[in-house]
Amino acid sequence: MNYILFDGPVRNALLPLTFTRPVADIRVGILTIREKWEKYLGYTTTTVTEEYLMDKYPMVEMEQNVLINSAYLPNEVLAEMVMALEENQAIFNGDEVIAFYTNDTQEEVDFDAYDIIEYEEEVLKIEYVWDIFQKNDAAIREDFELLTEGRTSQPIPASVNTIAPHNIFIEEGARLEYVTLNASTGPIYIGKNTEIMEASVIRGPFALCEGAVVKLATKVYGATTVGPECRIGGEVSNSVLFGYSNKGHDGFLGNSVLGEWCNLGADTNNSNLKNNYEEVKLWNYEKGSFVKTGLQFCGLIMGDHSKSGINTMFNTGTVVGVCANIFGSGFPRNFVPSFSWGGAAGMATYDVKKAFETARIVMSRRNVEFTEQDEAILAEVYQQTEKLRNI
Repeated sequence: MNYILFDGPVRNALLPLTFTRPVADIRVGILTIREKWEKYLGYTTTTVTEEYLMDKYPMVEMEQNVLINSAYLPNEVLAEMVMALEENQAIFNGDEVIAFYTNDTQEEVDFDAYDIIEYEEEVLKIEYVWDIFQKNDAAIREDFELLTEGRTSQPIPASVNTIAPHNIFIEEGARLEYVTLNASTGPIYIGKNTEIMEASVIRGPFALCEGAVVKLATKVYGATTVGPECRIGGEVSNSVLFGYSNKGHDGFLGNSVLGEWCNLGADTNNSNLKNNYEEVKLWNYEKGSFVKTGLQFCGLIMGDHSKSGINTMFNTGTVVGVCANIFGSGFPRNFVPSFSWGGAAGMATYDVKKAFETARIVMSRRNVEFTEQDEAILAEVYQQTEKLRNI
């Protein structure tokens, strides 16, 4: 069977993170949504997404296909239902489709002609950008069980101080000495070829993905995910870093999401709680305004390739787009459009050629090529967000 993940209606609610990737490639828990589905299904997947992303994330259609709504995180029951789908069958959760069967001769999908199977069990679903950190606790726990079932952890080094060591899993190549791991509040997963430097204190749920580094004397509160090849330091709480991003110095990051190739300068801090304790509002790209989140704690949402200079201060509920460069004293606006350059004193447009050159240099430091596909995606984001730089 051929499995295809589609963006669905949540894509716009997950901007700016979905400017540069399909919904399926959002990381929540230990794995991306795509990686979760592929683990459960035992098959690779392709993607239905925005046209400008499809050179990098193509769709492969075969004679028999099952399309899956990427907003839904799989579990064992749901995956079995998806794998059992037959012609003219679809799985719905209320009014929303989770998955449906198609074939290559089908010109259109008419769910009125389908046999509808209701999914009524609990399921994790990503509906809003803040769900990525809000639901990260549950997602880490589910991924931990998926990845460690029937396997044996590498030995915990004798110098490591642990609480609930049965809830800690260490992959091969991980390096850690003289650190404290408290897994009594949730599992701790330490991926391949990672490093946790001395005097760091980590409380679960926590995921350190392959090649990532926790720097000296870092304090980490759950539920936090540090994606592949990321670097963290200082104090981090309930945050998700997708991959290849750095928060390598002192400063606080809480209730936040960073995309890929972001860098927070030394002593960058974000607020995650308003002084009056009121509900946090967050910029919504679809509505072109700030919307209520229902949250009291909400920090920073930052798109790919964005950077902050030293001593940058982000206010509660700040959204930063793609390829923004923020610096200077004071609090910048709590919505920073893509390709912005500046800070509280004012913003200019970040020259697109200079942004590409920076991306090329940054990625080459990690032996990753900045491809023509990457450049084309960022060029499209630049065009799509032009009007936002004038509001």
